[in-house]
Formats: sequence, C-alpha cells, structure tokens
Amino acid sequence: MKKVLALFLVSMLLLTACSSGTKDKATSEGTKDTNEITVWAWDPNFNIKAMELAKAAYASENKGQEIKIIENAQDDIIQKLNTSLSSGTTKGLPNVVLIEDYRAQGFLQAYPDMFHELTGTFKADDFASYKLAPTSFDGKNYGLPFDTGVTGLYVRTDYLEQAGYTVADITDIDWNKYIEIGKKVKEKTGKQMLTQDPNDLGLIRMMIQSAGSWYLEEDGVTPNLAGNEALKVAFETYKKLLDADLVKPVSDWSQFLAGFNSGEVATVPTGNWITPSVKAEASQSGKWAVVGLPRLPDVADSVNASNLGGSSWYVLNVPGKEKAADFLAKTFGSSVEFYQTLNKEIGAIGTYLPAIEGDAYQAADEFFGGQKIIADFSKWTEQIPQVNFGLHTYAIEDILAVEAQNFIKGKDLDQMLEDAQKQAETQVK
Repeated sequence: MKKVLALFLVSMLLLTACSSGTKDKATSEGTKDTNEITVWAWDPNFNIKAMELAKAAYASENKGQEIKIIENAQDDIIQKLNTSLSSGTTKGLPNVVLIEDYRAQGFLQAYPDMFHELTGTFKADDFASYKLAPTSFDGKNYGLPFDTGVTGLYVRTDYLEQAGYTVADITDIDWNKYIEIGKKVKEKTGKQMLTQDPNDLGLIRMMIQSAGSWYLEEDGVTPNLAGNEALKVAFETYKKLLDADLVKPVSDWSQFLAGFNSGEVATVPTGNWITPSVKAEASQSGKWAVVGLPRLPDVADSVNASNLGGSSWYVLNVPGKEKAADFLAKTFGSSVEFYQTLNKEIGAIGTYLPAIEGDAYQAADEFFGGQKIIADFSKWTEQIPQVNFGLHTYAIEDILAVEAQNFIKGKDLDQMLEDAQKQAETQVK
C-alpha cells in the first residue's frame, strides 16, 4: 500500500511538473517579444511584392531586423483575424496585417484594443484625406494608408475618333454626356461602352462616392438608402446605360479583362489598379487614354474623381508592435524614394502625397500616347470625397444587388430603395 501511495505521489508530481511546463511554454510563446516582424498580406504580385520592397528598403538602415512576409488569401486573413480577435487571443497573429479599406471599420470598432495606435508615427496630413476615415477610429490613426483605388475612365481614342470625338470631348463630363457619346460610338463602331457584372455593384460604389455619399450615414452604422439622392441618381444612370444598350454583360474577372483586351468595349471605368491589365495587350499601345471618372448628373457635390478598392497596413497589439510601427513609418509612412521604387517596380501609386513630385510619378507612358497617367491619377486622388465606409459595405450590397434586378425589371426606384432600407435596418446591426 505504501508503494502504491508513493507511486501515486510521484505520478502526481510528474503530472504537475509537465502541466506547469506546458502552461509556461504556451504563455511564453504567446507573449514572447522576438526580433522578427511578421506580416500577413494577399496578392504576391502587388501587396506582397510591395512589402518585399519595403523589407529591402528598411534593411539598408536596420540590418539586424528580421521581417517574415506570409501570403494568405484575403478571405483567410479575415477569417483568422475574426476567430482570434473574437476569442481575445493574439497567439499566432502577425505584427502587421493588410486590411481592405471597406472592411477596416468592422475590425477597429469591434476590437479597438487589439490594434496598436499609429497616431504620431507618421504625418497623417501627408496622405490623401479620403484614406484617413476608414483607417481611423475615435479620432486616432490605426492604419497606415497604402494603395489608392483612385478611379479613371480608360478610353479607346481610336474608337472616339471614328465617332467624331476627341479625348477633350470626354474629359470632365457627367454620365449623361457619357451616354450621349456612347450612343454615337456604338453607331459608328458597333462597340459597346463598358462591361458590367450584374452581381457586382462597383460601378454604383464609384458613382456615389464621387458625390461624397455612401450606403451608410456618417456614423458608419445607420443604413442610408431610402432618400439618398446620389444613390437614386446612380441607379437611374445605371438603368440608362442598360436601356441604351451600351453595356456588355460579363460574369467573372476573365470576361471583364477580355472585354477590353479583345477590343469589344470602348471604355473601362474602374480603379487605377487595372492599368497593367490594359497594357497587357501590347497591340493596343497608343490607342488608350485615361480621363477622370464621369460625375453624377444634377448632383451638386459630385466630382470627376472617385475610388474603388484600396487597403492599408495595421499593427496588431502584440509584442514587437513598436518595431513594426517603426518599420511601416520609415517605409510606407515617409519615404518619397520608396514610393518611386514601388511605382517603377509594380505600378503602385499609393496615397502618400509628397511622392507625387518624384520622377516616376511624372513619367510619360507611351502606351497611353505619352500621357503622364500616374501624375493624373495622383491629382484625382487628392479630389476623392471622403466617406465613412462603416461596417456593412458588402452586406448592404448583397441586398442592393437583388433589389437592383427588381428595379431593372420595372420596380419603382423609390420603392426599391425603401424596401432595401427596411431590409438593411433589419439585417445589418
């Protein structure tokens, strides 16, 4: 009996020791501050490449700093962040993470203590003002603005000329004038003006932001659909484009690219990130120009500039956050030279205003007839109206995408927006 008891006590001591060792190790791994900065991002040819260039630039002054860049799909990043942050654990999370601007407020408002404040680590006034609302919360900067989704209207100049127009004729116009020109282009060339995926409301998004309006009120929470003048005019314009048969329907990204690479459409209204895809068809060199996006007709605040997409860098409140903030501040946050490299290497424009005067931003692009398109995009970036994307961009678009089809089939527009408002108020909280 004594032997059994002795064995039992030894076993308990061993179990306690093992348990304590495991707990200490887990705690250590969860809080240990190493010299390595880890980064999560998506898209190896753009965001990941930009971060690799930042790593190289930072290494020239900080040779001992290790930076590990891990590629994840955007959806995977969102899922991993939500899983970890909702459980209150930071173990396994990176120091730096890329978050799409449309989604940022959802994270900042739900988990404000999980993000490291960046106020004062960079000069916010050096960045395009429209990027500051989605990257800030409660008057504090949490995101360091990265790429711009500044839009433009890519135009086939040869098709315009066949219809009797010049680039000047389609510059600084509203959508009604665009439709008028489009009808003539279609008559003379047989080409439609643009592609459109009926399930993608990016065009509506561009239209309403050009007027400083969004799906939500300025609080970023309350749905703003019924009675939203800009949204109503945007849908009216959308239907006019369809009724005039100026739209080539597409159902996926490859069809979207094929629409302009094959010469089937005369214009592409979208974000500047499409430039490499336009230039991919080398046979069209010299046949394209880019002008400001058409503004909404009869909407006083609408301008010929808007945004589609874009993301920013965030530092999580985990050990090593100060080093991570310093890394971002000295690259994406303050280096004109670094932004010239970004532009030359991957075509990224960014929203860092002092970079505009650099050589890369002022270069002529022979594909676009010698136009200084980067300088033009940078100019439009400064004109983009600031809106609060809030928490529910995609949830509301799911509602609007269905109601938009009802409107196209004949439903009264005011009723359509009222019904969408009621659904949003019920489903989005």
